[in-house]
Amino acid sequence: MGGSGRGRRPILVIEPRRHHRCTECDRGPLPRLVLNTGAPRCLDCADLGHLVFLPRGDTALTRRAREESTLSAVVIRFHRRRRRYERQGVLVEEAALTYAEERCLADSEARARRRARDALRRAAEDVRFTAALEAEILRLFPGCPPERAHDVAVHASLRGSGRVGRSAAGRALDEDAVTAAVRASVRHLDTPYDELLMARVPRNRARVRVAARIEAVLAAWAAGRDR
Repeated sequence: MGGSGRGRRPILVIEPRRHHRCTECDRGPLPRLVLNTGAPRCLDCADLGHLVFLPRGDTALTRRAREESTLSAVVIRFHRRRRRYERQGVLVEEAALTYAEERCLADSEARARRRARDALRRAAEDVRFTAALEAEILRLFPGCPPERAHDVAVHASLRGSGRVGRSAAGRALDEDAVTAAVRASVRHLDTPYDELLMARVPRNRARVRVAARIEAVLAAWAAGRDR
């Protein structure tokens, strides 16, 4: 580790004020981009997607993180009133940032920073997985209303919920697991199942009473019909 190449011209990453899409993968709008021969590219296509963001403010931490990071970039944003680009922070390798934190911060502060960074990473992972689950629901059940597919995906994939989306099969987008999530939604929202439970109907008996209705809805959605 080490050797960010001080004295070399830094790689610049821009936080744009307008919406841009990546010229390679068409992802957008891009929160950060790299201009390569005038064309915007996302960080993944610019081979910078593995770096983590360190905001400006702690000069010693920034200096040490850049020194330890083999690859780094400077993040800038245009300030309209001052009419100039201003530094927002740097992108560095996570191992370099962790090492720099351990050198600069007390153990408790370093752990707090890592927890916050881990939370952001998990949140980003959850957003990506929820979108993938929603897409798989619509693939299996093209007649399912899109907003319903979104709600099912969000509900099933809630971290710490223990729901089917958090199971190993759910994370792998197993067809049976995805169908189970949709079936559970139909059971609670499209049948009198909850009312039967409130009326003290035994759970197994309530499920039998609503089973035909559930299968009818699933069959209609699978055939591309909205019930």
